[in-house]
Amino acid sequence: MSDADVAFLPARQLAERIRKKQLTSLEATDLFIGRIEARDADINAVVVRDFDRARDDARERDRQLARGDGVGPLHGLPMTIKEQYHRAGLPTTFGYPELARNVPRWDSDMATALQAAGAVIMGKTNVPLGGADFQTYNDLYGTTNNPWDRSRAPGGSSGGSAAALAAGFTPLEAGSDIAGSIRNPAHFCGVYGHKPTWGIVSQCGHTTVLKHPTPDVDLVVCGPLARTPEDLAQALRVVAGPSVWNSGWRLDLPAPAQTRLDEFRVAVWPSDDMAPVDDEIADRARMVA
Repeated sequence: MSDADVAFLPARQLAERIRKKQLTSLEATDLFIGRIEARDADINAVVVRDFDRARDDARERDRQLARGDGVGPLHGLPMTIKEQYHRAGLPTTFGYPELARNVPRWDSDMATALQAAGAVIMGKTNVPLGGADFQTYNDLYGTTNNPWDRSRAPGGSSGGSAAALAAGFTPLEAGSDIAGSIRNPAHFCGVYGHKPTWGIVSQCGHTTVLKHPTPDVDLVVCGPLARTPEDLAQALRVVAGPSVWNSGWRLDLPAPAQTRLDEFRVAVWPSDDMAPVDDEIADRARMVA
């Protein structure tokens, strides 16, 4: 397979190749780092880079596999995460220039869960200022462009996440969502995103606060982006679970009963009396339904 073929493999297939020793974690990590360094200048998706540590982590994943140690479902898989998640030693700014030196010493629950499953975190992806827009721009990291058309936006707020996936810079991403921040960029960039039920994925470390964990914020949901729905399902299984704030809580999701799209029902909400939607948009939503 060519490097491009490998770069666009579903995350599950890439992790399987690493587990079967058809490809080392270091080789996969170097492949994605090479693509970022060669192609990200005019996309500007991966704005916080941690390549040296990623290579060290990938080497350790390969040593673990060689020793026959137990491995997780994402063992050796290189990936990136949204800038708003804490990663020890890297800045967490939410795009605010005044927070450029805001560097935590601890990992978010999202980063911890992904690494516990064996993932190798290469860096973090761009967000709009405060994570609050349908485009991805801030004065600290600049503008992220859509890989399909550099003159267009990738959506937001997980715009860097979706752009990195669409460009083949990462096989898996961790985003977050209130009013479309996973779903909107997934749509704009032609990838998949899932906004889980509130509270089943810990928000701990998805904050500008450095000294201690903070309680979950109303409406905020943390969740995965990927290039296949199967990768979303696996990523959710990895990251879902209790946080430090609800350690007595247990997650026991039933398997979906539906196996085909025509077995699902879809609710359509084209407008609302409290927040009226322009007729042109509401009519288009009804037409699509």
